[in-house]
Amino acid sequence: MLQRPNLLNLFISIFWACWVFYGVVSDPQTNLLMIGCSPPNQFVVSDYTIFNDNLNLTLQEIREQISDPNKHFATAREGNGGNPVSTLLQCRNYLSVADCVRCLDVAAAQIRSCSTGSYGGHVVYDGCFLRYEAGDFYGETKGSLTKVLCGNQNAREVIPFTATAQNLLMNLQTATPKIPGFSAATKIQVPTNGETIYAFAQCVGTVTQSGCLDCLKAAYSNMQICLSNSEGRAFDAGCFIRYSTTSFFADNETIDITPLVKPGSSSNKATIIGGVVGVLALVLVLLALFAWTRRSQSPRRVPRGDKTETSKLEGPITYSYQDLRSATKNFSDENKLGEGGFGIVYKGTLRDGKEVAVKKLTLRNSRKMEEGFESEVMLISDAHHPNLVQLLGWCSSGLIRILVYEYMKNNSLDKFLFGEKKGFLNWKQRCDIILGIASGLTYLHEQFRVRIIHRDIKTNNILLDNDLQPRVADFGLARLLPEDRSHLSTKFAGTLGYTAPEYAIHGQLSEKADIYSYGIVILEIISGQRSKALKDDGDTEDDFLLPKAWKLYEKGMHLELVDNTLDPNEYDADEVKKIIEIGLLCTQAFADLRPTMSEVIGLLQSSDLLENITPSMPLLIVTD
Repeated sequence: MLQRPNLLNLFISIFWACWVFYGVVSDPQTNLLMIGCSPPNQFVVSDYTIFNDNLNLTLQEIREQISDPNKHFATAREGNGGNPVSTLLQCRNYLSVADCVRCLDVAAAQIRSCSTGSYGGHVVYDGCFLRYEAGDFYGETKGSLTKVLCGNQNAREVIPFTATAQNLLMNLQTATPKIPGFSAATKIQVPTNGETIYAFAQCVGTVTQSGCLDCLKAAYSNMQICLSNSEGRAFDAGCFIRYSTTSFFADNETIDITPLVKPGSSSNKATIIGGVVGVLALVLVLLALFAWTRRSQSPRRVPRGDKTETSKLEGPITYSYQDLRSATKNFSDENKLGEGGFGIVYKGTLRDGKEVAVKKLTLRNSRKMEEGFESEVMLISDAHHPNLVQLLGWCSSGLIRILVYEYMKNNSLDKFLFGEKKGFLNWKQRCDIILGIASGLTYLHEQFRVRIIHRDIKTNNILLDNDLQPRVADFGLARLLPEDRSHLSTKFAGTLGYTAPEYAIHGQLSEKADIYSYGIVILEIISGQRSKALKDDGDTEDDFLLPKAWKLYEKGMHLELVDNTLDPNEYDADEVKKIIEIGLLCTQAFADLRPTMSEVIGLLQSSDLLENITPSMPLLIVTD
């Protein structure tokens, strides 16, 4: 009975928006960038009929608010029947009122694709951002909806373009939080060719100035991988930043951000950039001439296994087998760093003195490896994230396949939890590691151009850099999950004790299998106890990490799980309980109940406790 008047009001509003606001909708910029839905949870929403009615009311209220010509941002809350909904809309400030209304209409229709049981959802377009949740999320800035989208065309002159775009975006991230409404559109010309770069930054209206700055700094940092392209976008829960060589806002929307940047910084940087660009251009010309001369004096064909330089200007280096054998002292045991399911890893020192990790792969199917090896290497090397181990190059010689990675002096996380360095990590370092792993997995699952499932997340595959920040290793070496499938049935390729039950028992693989393994790693980091598969050999459940953690959680004795090498004065009891419960949420028996990695980041970064989210009992697998 209530839907007919609401539908009528919707049509009247659309008609009014289209004819009153200058009679035409110019461009609502409804290019979809991201959509996400929270999983069903009866502890969050007790009555979805009431919840959906409340959602409808908030959308109607927001639509009424943004009909004001001066408003591009609106929030609304409804809490009838004890099933509250908070909703937020942010339109880009350069949109007309009619375009903002139209973007909302498209977003509201799209967000309905979330299932009836979802307690939250979000959609991001070039023109607007719409989000609703059962809880309060208005103060969130970064970590929960992180995403970077790069264009598919390189800039005309990469080096001067990159320098100019970097300077423009750096100034934009500094200036935008100082502007009322947290929004700025600007443009600049590349000095060498006059090409124009258009850029826009914005924060949602509910964040603080410092929160806006933090969010834009993170987005700017993530955007670095795009800067050789002619277009890029980066955004999170609290901000949005975009640049392009194609204008996406009217010229009269631009502002001069120079006065808002540190005095003299822009002009000084421009001078420096101009000088650097000139020098680099000259160097590139000389290098090109040198390379052309060398090429004309050398054979046209080089055997694939004997290359020692990069095969392309971009992409992984192709190493010769002889160089890698020399770097690892003939793959000697003294240079051996570790051994896993994919092969043996050695420390190598290249001729230029650079230290690398050399992984000599174990081949199970040489023909299949031959067909897919090079394309997979190119894919893996294209994955760039601060919490992933970077692939530097590869070698293919006969039946031998080798991958070359950056070297991590601190080795793997398990050494710090169960090995010779046990007790070295304090509470803050452990929390940073937990968050960093989540960030790396979020990139693989949700942000990289191909969704990658790791399959074997464990502390041995988490390396630590010089600052003890985590780097996920061995990603991409297992089969990739195609974009058009939600799961696939495959041969088991994990480690018992870390492996999700649906994967270990039925071979059903999805990104939720990684999330299960990540939950186990959380419990290991907190407890300092290694997880192992349950065996029917007389051991009690208390000898195994997951059942022990679950029993302590049920009794409210979370702190009994904490590693006894930690100083109790270092950590807050509520924070410990919350992180343990996040680990248990990740290890729930049913994959659909586990959060996504971006949702895990949101939970970790939220200051709230998990009072309305209760993990269900994990399924314990017993092996012979």
